[in-house]
Amino acid sequence: MMLLFGTIPDKNLPMTYGQVRQEGDYLYADGQRFSRTQGTGAMISAALAICNYFKLDPPHVLVAGDIGDGKGTRDIYKYLTEHVVELAPAVITMHYSLPIMALLKKLCDTIKGCEKRPFMIADAGAMYAAKGAGLATEFDIFTPDTSEIAFLADPQATHPAYISHHLLACDADKIPGQIADAFKNNSAAKLLLVKGKTDYVAQAREILATIDEPNVPTLEPIGGTGDTITGLVSGLVYAGMEPKNAAIFACRTNRTAGILARPTPATKVKDIIDQFPVVCRDYYDAWNKNVKIL
Repeated sequence: MMLLFGTIPDKNLPMTYGQVRQEGDYLYADGQRFSRTQGTGAMISAALAICNYFKLDPPHVLVAGDIGDGKGTRDIYKYLTEHVVELAPAVITMHYSLPIMALLKKLCDTIKGCEKRPFMIADAGAMYAAKGAGLATEFDIFTPDTSEIAFLADPQATHPAYISHHLLACDADKIPGQIADAFKNNSAAKLLLVKGKTDYVAQAREILATIDEPNVPTLEPIGGTGDTITGLVSGLVYAGMEPKNAAIFACRTNRTAGILARPTPATKVKDIIDQFPVVCRDYYDAWNKNVKIL
């Protein structure tokens, strides 16, 4: 079972656990509806597309509305901490949530009691909490963007807002060094997938691959295209792909789907996600046999 965890910016969404399904622009679980066009919803929608393609069981999701007061975050951490051992997920992906380090630490301590340790992926608030709590190395994959890798590299920062240089002042030439520093400072998961104009896949301080083609500048302003990569790599790992290959394939899939969607300023991330099965159908076999490791 794959479990996807995160908050939704909807104050009326109660904590919800169950298998997810899609109808049109919405996702449904346990009788509740939420959008698939941003944030956690986009991540879940991408993972669902991969599961459907490979004819796997749909993901289970644990979501709750949270508009910044932390209630939804606390509710989902409490539920998962109480039930993760009995649920026994093979893959857990933790996404948007307030970075409450004590709650993540309690969850990680509980996960140690699982008969088989789940494969653990984190992005966004869960990744911030993992780094801040000194738990980064407990995770198998982090999926930071170019500002978040600067946060992971900074040994003094406990949140991306507090990195030692301006959050948006990304210097592409510094990314390889920041990746190395994140590993050196034990602030990285076992594998890093850094999302940006050029995507980086790194392990044990070594950059394994860089992906910069196809280059689709129109994707940059479309919200959720980083979230979809997190969902893609989650689904591909769950499908049995080796993590480093799953990371490379996720980046290539996201970019290729962007080309197929013919994006305009009106394009939504759901239009990109809808192309994922097409990309898998046309490219999966060739890419899986010829993964380029630099």
